[in-house]
Amino acid sequence: MTAIISTAYSRLLGDELRQLRESCTSFNGRAMAVHLGWDPSKVSNIERGKARATEVDLAQFMATCGKDLSYVEGFHDRYRNAFDPCTVTRSDNLRTLVLAESMATKIYSYEVVNVHGLVQTEHYARALFTDAKLEPPEDIEMCVQARMARQAVLRRPHRPECVFYVHELALRRRFGDAQVMMEQYKRLLHRTHVFRIVPESVSTLRSPCQLFEFGKASPVVYTETDMAQVFAQDDKAVTRAKKHFQRLNVLALDEERSRKMLMEYAHGLREDFNDPGIGVA
Repeated sequence: MTAIISTAYSRLLGDELRQLRESCTSFNGRAMAVHLGWDPSKVSNIERGKARATEVDLAQFMATCGKDLSYVEGFHDRYRNAFDPCTVTRSDNLRTLVLAESMATKIYSYEVVNVHGLVQTEHYARALFTDAKLEPPEDIEMCVQARMARQAVLRRPHRPECVFYVHELALRRRFGDAQVMMEQYKRLLHRTHVFRIVPESVSTLRSPCQLFEFGKASPVVYTETDMAQVFAQDDKAVTRAKKHFQRLNVLALDEERSRKMLMEYAHGLREDFNDPGIGVA
């Protein structure tokens, strides 16, 4: 076993090992260590993604969990790159992102074409998935509910400190009908203490970016496309992300002006309603 700096992906796969132990054996972590003849801290460090397990370690661990050779080989193929400073995963690999959001003490986000998933309404999220046409129609509801479930992290007593920067372009783009957009604007109006708009006139990154900071683990930079997710925590990537968010902090509208712009967009939708009594406050 090799001690090493953990990554978002190593923590995910470590958590997968923990779930495997809990579901396939009656051992707690200490009992598993005794059974395998390991130091008591070894199971904990591997399951928390804080240490790289050897091929022999993984084989012994999974054999205890009743897994066969093909399962061990499949897991090892994923595990071999778990501690790389930059990891690319499939776009539907939701667990790595959820684990990062759940562990983070601070989340800084920049979105270009839509608002961040943690502050989307259910109808807005459904319109996004429908518009993208990447998910089978029968899976869209499952995707929407998974996105809504992620938002629980913001309702925790010890929730992460967040700042959601969004380019004005995202406010201009309409997903769904006017009612969907009005509902989304109202959601953002109730969160202007963590929401800041980057004016359309400002030139900045053309792709979304997130920076996760943790209590004890190294910061992680995250970006995504419709096809892949990228998690990076090498010094250069983290430094560039921090400079990007420092620049956004200067260029983005403050809370009061962000709220004013949101109100303007919300009022612009009024003419699309038959009911003149719909409000935004």
